[in-house]
Amino acid sequence: QVELAESGGGLVQAGGSLRLSCAASERIFSSYAMGWFRQAPGTEREFVAVMSWSGDTTKYADSVKGRFTISRDKAKNTVYLQMNSLKPEDTAVYYCAAGGSWGYDYWGQGTQVTVSS
Repeated sequence: QVELAESGGGLVQAGGSLRLSCAASERIFSSYAMGWFRQAPGTEREFVAVMSWSGDTTKYADSVKGRFTISRDKAKNTVYLQMNSLKPEDTAVYYCAAGGSWGYDYWGQGTQVTVSS
């Protein structure tokens, strides 16, 4: 059973925008904080953004503040990552994850985002 499924990645020019989607099972969506991480080739996976399970709180990595926005649609059990003013250094595989203060228990398969200069 697929608990988290990302979509929306692709190739975009620097300065452009993309919106990633993460469709979650209802069980996951209603119980866990939902986050986005990314991993570029040869680097460690890094935190991008997170939204609390209640949807009241969001947090962003300094590198994406003011450019990326995490949001959700409760009716669709889906979390989004709107990415604006993309830079070549945003190129990575982006992962959706679900968890809590103890860490992240569930991960999606990842979606590739490539930003050309």
